[in-house]
Amino acid sequence: MALSRSARLGALATAAASFFLVAASSAPTPGADGIGDTYFPQLGNGGFDARHYALDVAYDPATDRLDGRTTLTARATQNLSSFDLDLQKLEVAKVEVNGRRAHFTRSGDEIRVTPRGPLAKGRTFTVTVTYGGVPEALSGPIVFGSDYGWMKTPDGVFVACEPNAASTWFPSSDHPSDKATYDIRITAPKGLTGVSNGRLVSTHDRGGRTVTHWRESRPMATYLATATIGKFDVRTGRTPAGTPIYVAIDPVLANSNSVDVYAVTAEATDYWSQVFGPYPFEETGAIVDDMPQAGFSLEVQSKPAYSAVRSEVTIVHELAHQWFGDSVSVAHWKDIWLNEGFATYAQWLWSEHQGVRSAHDSFVAGYGSRPAESSFWQTVVGDPQRDTMFASAVYQRGAMTLQMLRERIGDTAFFTLLPAWTKLHRYGNASTADFISLAERISGRQLDDLFQTWLFTPGKPAV
Repeated sequence: MALSRSARLGALATAAASFFLVAASSAPTPGADGIGDTYFPQLGNGGFDARHYALDVAYDPATDRLDGRTTLTARATQNLSSFDLDLQKLEVAKVEVNGRRAHFTRSGDEIRVTPRGPLAKGRTFTVTVTYGGVPEALSGPIVFGSDYGWMKTPDGVFVACEPNAASTWFPSSDHPSDKATYDIRITAPKGLTGVSNGRLVSTHDRGGRTVTHWRESRPMATYLATATIGKFDVRTGRTPAGTPIYVAIDPVLANSNSVDVYAVTAEATDYWSQVFGPYPFEETGAIVDDMPQAGFSLEVQSKPAYSAVRSEVTIVHELAHQWFGDSVSVAHWKDIWLNEGFATYAQWLWSEHQGVRSAHDSFVAGYGSRPAESSFWQTVVGDPQRDTMFASAVYQRGAMTLQMLRERIGDTAFFTLLPAWTKLHRYGNASTADFISLAERISGRQLDDLFQTWLFTPGKPAV
């Protein structure tokens, strides 16, 4: 069938309009300078998905200077004319995209990178940043009033970055929703040990320095990366169930505490593997550093970092995070109870396992010790706000929520739910709504009222 001339002209006009519409809609545009997290709006970056970080960092404790070269491999999620990276304070010497020099500008903690040509949606690209300077630890009310991030020690540096300090030492998409794998090479003066995530690939001396290469082959949130450097006594082996273990302890602390960090780490890793599902990483372990002024420990992926030798309870808490927080990470920081409430409840389960006190009795003790007028009950655990995201209620009332859930749905459903959660979201991200949905599906119960009361309603709930 043939078209008339007028019909052909009309068809051509329509096609041309469609072409220009498509062309306009696919024109390269800048990636967003943050993912829009309500607590940290400019953390993370839009327009690409981080896939792998190759970090090369050289640190001199005598001057506190860090020199770094980070290569990020990413996939464009839109047609990109430019994109951002997060980096705090450190000076940038050069940026390359796919091996070619790229233009960049700085605005606060944001680097805006403009490649020589646009990056097509779906394309994998690399961006390499050469940088240096003296990293600055962050401070303020968020982490119990403590400094956090890149913290100088008597013989090196203690690196613990939750929630927003990874970008104090390497350029990144610094939000847990953008996880990636890592190769981390640490260069430090000979005689010091650089400890990081995953498995140790190699160690070699270069002049008066030692280079250690670590590889984390499982997706990891930026805040869980570390490059802790110092004098350490290292012990390696396997847990009774066969998981490789690497424990580094500052010799200053060797005889300062009766807790056998290696033994507790091995035992807890194996026990949580039975309760929460298979251990999610290639190696377990610990980094114990002489850093008492930090005042906290952190669930660094594969090797929790302790600012001094802590209690057995602290060790089992941080190891539980390997499942709840590290493997299954929060989609947004307001869901932080999914990390801290679960790890605190793990402490209660450990006491139950040891025959010391049931989780129910731990709940009763915590609930009864806080009167109704206590400010503890005013924290909205499901959205605690940025400066109070690590308030005690996030930990304790979060754990209470889980005990109430256990008593509502019964042990069979509850202990089916925990490994189902870690399996469903393994190496990914999840939200409170995701957890409620799975709990309802497994238990066959409607649970909105329970979670509304315990996570989102201020005041002391009646039990």
